[in-house]
Amino acid sequence: MPHELTSPVQAPEDACLAGAAATGWWRDAVIYQVYVRSFADSDGDGIGDLRGARERLEHLVELGADAVWLTPFYASPQADGGYDVADYRAVDPVFGGLADADDLVRRAHELGLRVIVDIVPNHTSDRHPWFREALAGTGRERYHFRAGRGPDGSLPPNDWESVFGGPAWTRVPDGAWYLHLFAPEQPDLNWDHEEVRAEFESVLRFWLDLGVDGFRVDVAHGMVKAPGMPDIGHGEQARLIGTQQLPFFDQDGVHEIHRAWRRLLDSYGGERIGVAEAWAPSAERLALYVRPDELHQAFNFQFLNCPWDADCLHRVIDDSLRATTSVGAPTTWVLSNHDVVRHPSRYGHGEAGLRRARAAALLMLALPGSVYLYQGEELGLPEVTELPDEVRQDPAFLRGEGQDGLRDGCRVPIPWTTEGPSYGFGPGGSWLPQPAAWGGLSVEAQTGDPASTLELYRGALALRRTHPALGAGDGVEWLPAPRGVLAFRRRAGDAVFVCTVNLGGEPVEFPVPGRLLLASAPPVPQGADFAYADFANTEGKVPAPARELPDGAEPGDSGRTVLLAPDSCVWWAS
Repeated sequence: MPHELTSPVQAPEDACLAGAAATGWWRDAVIYQVYVRSFADSDGDGIGDLRGARERLEHLVELGADAVWLTPFYASPQADGGYDVADYRAVDPVFGGLADADDLVRRAHELGLRVIVDIVPNHTSDRHPWFREALAGTGRERYHFRAGRGPDGSLPPNDWESVFGGPAWTRVPDGAWYLHLFAPEQPDLNWDHEEVRAEFESVLRFWLDLGVDGFRVDVAHGMVKAPGMPDIGHGEQARLIGTQQLPFFDQDGVHEIHRAWRRLLDSYGGERIGVAEAWAPSAERLALYVRPDELHQAFNFQFLNCPWDADCLHRVIDDSLRATTSVGAPTTWVLSNHDVVRHPSRYGHGEAGLRRARAAALLMLALPGSVYLYQGEELGLPEVTELPDEVRQDPAFLRGEGQDGLRDGCRVPIPWTTEGPSYGFGPGGSWLPQPAAWGGLSVEAQTGDPASTLELYRGALALRRTHPALGAGDGVEWLPAPRGVLAFRRRAGDAVFVCTVNLGGEPVEFPVPGRLLLASAPPVPQGADFAYADFANTEGKVPAPARELPDGAEPGDSGRTVLLAPDSCVWWAS
C-alpha cells in the first residue's frame, strides 16, 4: 500500500547541524540509543511510543548527546520486539503513525540532534507480504528455501542453529524448509536476489527523504551466507554476540552490499551515515566494515565484551584503534545495548558494579572516536533480574535456548520521576514491571546531585565537547602505571588530557598528572602541603586541586601523588 509523508523533508541544513556536517559529525559523536517501547509512553498503554520519545528529546540535549538512535518502530507482529518487520514503510500503531515519525525527526533537528533509525535487512517477519507469497508457493527465491535431508526430507538441510536456540530451519506444509537465523517468525532474506537489493534501496530512500540522518544496520554481518551452506560440524551454540567463525556470519559478500548503501547515502546531503551492527572474530575483520567506501561506524563489541581487567582493556583498546586507524575510520565504543546485560551488573552487583560502571563510562568517553550510550546507563540502572517468567517476551527465553534468553532485563522501562504509576514513563503502567527502587534512580531524583551518575555523565559530556583533546583524534599515548592501572595521554595542539583508571580493588598511589577535571570517585591527595578544594561544592561543579603542575611538567615532576580510589577513573588536564 502507498505511504505518503506528512510533508517532504530535505536534507537537514539547520544552522545547528550544518557546521558539524562539514567536519564529519559522526567521527566523534555521542549517540544515545532509545529502545522505543521502553523510553517514554505518551498514551498510557504501558508501551513507549514515538510521541513519548519526541517529548523527552530535551533530556538528550541536557545530557550532551549529538544524535539519537531509535530501535525499530515499523509495522510488526512484535515476535522479537519489532525486529520482525512486516512493512518497512509503515509505523506500527503501537508506536504511533508516520506523522509521529515525521514530527520526531523535525523536533530532533530543531534541538540540534541527528536521528538514526534501525534497518533490519537480514530477515523479514513471517507476516511480510513476500513471505506470505512464499508460503503460497511463489517468490521463494527471495528467501532461503531448501529441500530437507534424509530419505523423506524430514531432516533440516544442514546443522545450522538459530541464535535463539534450536535448528535454524523450519519446515512448511509442502515439505520444504526455510532458513531463520533467529526466530521462526524471522525468515532470512536471500541477498543474492536482485529484487531484495532493489527493495531495500527503495526503503532506505523512503526514510532518507523523510529526513533521517542514517541507519543502524541490524545483523550487518549476516546478510550473506557461505556458498552451499555447509555444515558447521560442531555442537557449539551459535551466538550473535561472539567471535565464532560461522558460515552465515561475516562473509566477504556483505561488503558489496554495504558499498552500494554507502553510495546511496553519499548521494544525499547532510552526511547521512550507516552504522554496522557487525560481530566479527577480530578487530581487523571488523575494520573492513568501515573502510572509506563502506559504512561510517561499526560497534566495538570486543570492548563491550571485555571483563573489568586492565590487561584485557589495554589490549582491546590498542587492537581497536590500530585496526580502525588503518582504514581511516573512528572507533565506535559501546558498553551496553538492548541485547546484553547492563554493564553495572556485568561488572559486579550493587555498589561494586556501579563503581566500575561509572569508571568504565569515563574511560569510554575519554577514548578517541564515537560513543553510543544506551538509555538508562546515564542513571546507573542495573539489570532487572527478578522478572516473572510470565511477563518475559524475549523469544530466546520463550524457546528456552540461545542468547541466554534474558534480554528483557535490560529493556525494563526507564524511570523519569520519583513517583507515579510507572515513575514517569507514562500515565499508566509499564509493559515490564519496574523495581521498587526505580524511583530513587530516576532522572528527577538524580538531577542536581553532584554525586549522582546522571550528573557524572552530564559533566563528562560537557567536558568532552569543550576540551580540544577529547573526542577527535586517532590514538592514545600510554603512560607508565602500576599493575591494574591504565593511564594514557591525549594531545591537541597545546591542550593535553590525561585519563587514569584504577581497575583494582585497592587504592593505588599515582603521580599527579595535572589539574583534576572529573572523577568517578575522588582521588585522595598525599602530602600535608597538597589539599583539594571542596569536592562537594554547592554548585555541583567539577572539583579542582588547590595547586596545579607547572606548564610543561610531566606526571610526577612535582613530587606530589594521589591515591586513586578502587574501581575509579579520573580525568586530568596537564
